Amino acid sequence: MAASLLRLAGRRCLCPRFGPGFSMQHVAPTGTTAKEEMSRFWDKNTRSNRPLSPHVTIYSWSLPMMMSISHRGTGVAMSLGVSLFGLSALILPGNFADYLDLVKSLNMPAALIYSGKFALAFPLTYHTWNGIRHLVWDMGKGFKIPQVYQSGVLVLALTVLSSLGIAAM
Repeated sequence: MAASLLRLAGRRCLCPRFGPGFSMQHVAPTGTTAKEEMSRFWDKNTRSNRPLSPHVTIYSWSLPMMMSISHRGTGVAMSLGVSLFGLSALILPGNFADYLDLVKSLNMPAALIYSGKFALAFPLTYHTWNGIRHLVWDMGKGFKIPQVYQSGVLVLALTVLSSLGIAAM
């Protein structure tokens, strides 16, 4: 019974609109190709001397913008690093202890080892602290412009301090 009523209501409501006299006034013409449309678009923009929008040259680089790009970059870099480490563990012969002994046998200076550890710790700590910042934003706090810059500086300071601490271990 309910199905019959729905079908009847659908026929009465939709059929007159989509019937043989269906209006085509809101449909884009299909007589042009994409190449012609793009040519017309660029001709119009050239005549009006408008820049592309948004364009990189109209934005001044700000701390939140650079931190957003860096957050994505560190996420991709760490993902690739973990994937490569996992693949190398599967493919290369021996185990981790063998490669650790190899690195120790190279007798590298302490400054180089400390720098390497800092370079590995920095993306991890940056991504972690900036992720916590994003979680605070998800709670709806810290959206005023001064707070955004303050939290950015705090993230950078915590990143450097925690990276130095991890590298010193």
